[in-house]
Amino acid sequence: MPCIDSQRRGRGLLLMGTARFWCVGLLFGLLLLSGCSKAPLPPLPSDGVILAFGDSLTAGVGAGPAQDYPSELARLTGLAVVNAGVSGELAQQGRLRLPEALARHRPDLLVLLMGGNDILRNRPEAAIKADLAAMIEQARGTGVPVLLVGVPSKRILLRTSPIYRELADQYGDGVVLVEDPLTELLRSPSHKSDAVHLNADGYRRLAQALHQRLIETGAL
Repeated sequence: MPCIDSQRRGRGLLLMGTARFWCVGLLFGLLLLSGCSKAPLPPLPSDGVILAFGDSLTAGVGAGPAQDYPSELARLTGLAVVNAGVSGELAQQGRLRLPEALARHRPDLLVLLMGGNDILRNRPEAAIKADLAAMIEQARGTGVPVLLVGVPSKRILLRTSPIYRELADQYGDGVVLVEDPLTELLRSPSHKSDAVHLNADGYRRLAQALHQRLIETGAL
């Protein structure tokens, strides 16, 4: 009898342990799902405004009228997208220009694509990063979330500059990185109008990548 009781107790403990294991696993899974369901960006209202801020890649150099990525993004989202691109602008100039643009357009989202001219002119990465950080803080200070578009470093084998990932990690919530689409398009001669600008198809594909990111993050 003692042997049978011992076996029963062993089976009981095993069943209790298994039940606890599954309960803990279920709880962990629910927590994981709840964490994944938290949208990194707030939903854009149906009458929302997106401010596309940057340099010639935002202005649409290399493509025809209304073939720039902000125009394409407006068609995809059905929202108003303001093209605030200035060809040739450096990040330090954009840093001075952004507050007025935010105040004038009162956007629900800022798409920040800046730093390419700085990289081409060999400005120190620390200086570029500081200017981009200031623009992110300007937007966040007015309650505007940021979609940050990564720009490639000046290298033979194009790779997105690490400063964009560093900024996204630094600021966390309210700043979403679109890391590689622009770099991949600039690697492809069929999507470029010259060495540093996209063509109409390139801008269209960039807009599609941004649109998809907005869907993934819960903004759309």
